[in-house]
Amino acid sequence: MKRIFDVVIVLLSAIVWVPAALLCIALILIFDGRPIFYKSFRQVGKDRTIQVLKFRTMRRDADKIFNRDTVPIAGVRFLNTPPNSDLYTPIGRFIERYGLTELPQVLHVLAGSMSLVGNRPLPGRVMEVLTRDFPNANDRFLTNAGLTGVVQLVGRDQITDADRLSMELEYCRACLNGYSIALDLWLLVYTVLIVSSVRDGFTVDQVRAAVRRFSRPSERIVLGHLDMPVASQGSSDVSR
Repeated sequence: MKRIFDVVIVLLSAIVWVPAALLCIALILIFDGRPIFYKSFRQVGKDRTIQVLKFRTMRRDADKIFNRDTVPIAGVRFLNTPPNSDLYTPIGRFIERYGLTELPQVLHVLAGSMSLVGNRPLPGRVMEVLTRDFPNANDRFLTNAGLTGVVQLVGRDQITDADRLSMELEYCRACLNGYSIALDLWLLVYTVLIVSSVRDGFTVDQVRAAVRRFSRPSERIVLGHLDMPVASQGSSDVSR
């Protein structure tokens, strides 16, 4: 059902995302030049890594300056480039502002390697460090990685690593207990509303409560300990 939902929504929404993608391609090509896309290997499933596409929103040498190979992992496992960073190009800042950076990943959804809704893909280096402190962190990939997910409704800069993983495992459990189209639809709709600034983000407790409303408690699939014992500094998704 989740795969059917992905394909149907992607095809029905093509009238929106295809023109948006073409506009981004044209803007990058005209103002920043090639390459149009940024490619990096990310884990998208339990034992699956692919080369993930996104629009290039930064200068060409950004990956040599600010990524997990150049920035030490100390306390905060996730890495996010500040919105005011000089690494962004003017067009890239615009694309980031309106949440279009990951739009090329719709192609991964159509290919079946990703889902519209799921936990974000992560670099192997980040997963390696996460699993040292959170042994069941890899369970966040029991469902395919997605373009958006529970974390994006809170704000990736607003939560700790422990809260983030707890929410992500909550989503996986809800899907595995009996997939609900309503859950993914709810997450998609509110992602659009939040990105477009129509409404503010949710709190961690509000998102977890919403996910539980769509979960089927009759079946008990336990994915480790959802209340993570190890706390950390505030964290954010990897943008490089």
